[in-house]
Amino acid sequence: MTDYKLDSMMNYVGFNKVKLLDNGKIVKENPKIYLDFNSIAKGYTIDKIVESIANEGIENLRVELGGEIRVIGKNLNYNDNWTIGIESIESKINNRAVRARLKLINKSIAGSGNFRKYRIDSITKKRYVHTINPLNGKAEQSDVLSSYVIANTCAKADGYATAFMAMGIEKSKKLLSELEKIDAYLVYSDSLGETKTYITKGFKKLIIK
Repeated sequence: MTDYKLDSMMNYVGFNKVKLLDNGKIVKENPKIYLDFNSIAKGYTIDKIVESIANEGIENLRVELGGEIRVIGKNLNYNDNWTIGIESIESKINNRAVRARLKLINKSIAGSGNFRKYRIDSITKKRYVHTINPLNGKAEQSDVLSSYVIANTCAKADGYATAFMAMGIEKSKKLLSELEKIDAYLVYSDSLGETKTYITKGFKKLIIK
């Protein structure tokens, strides 16, 4: 894509170009602007499904949609809290591998990863991932390889998991230090290309040793 075309498309990007009125009507600065809820769509859908099931009096349930999960109560098959796996970045689509397991109690977890969807620049050899920087419209060279986020709602966990992928490890750690009731397990590549992990205290407490 040429810089000219990219600049033209960026004219349609930004929350400042869209307004939500008190009556619920959405006003767009340009009719070509559209709203993409991909970063929270699965999480929000799970929240609505859980809400519907819980309203029927079900007290123990686990709802998963494309890897995003929300649990309430216990796993009655084992009379224990729900066990959730954190996928390894070396995992293959046809042979999934688990990096860690945790007990999830009345919470939601969502994950996002750049370790499968990327391209290598033939000249610079730098890795460009599928996350797009909303500030410039370009593919981001991200050091975060995968992020798993625990939150009360799955929509919130889904949104933050995507945000951490775009922000990079340092900005993500800073934001996590300021957030309440949000915990994360981040896998990233350091300056030497080695794989590292950053795990919040709250997340560590749930990991099964």
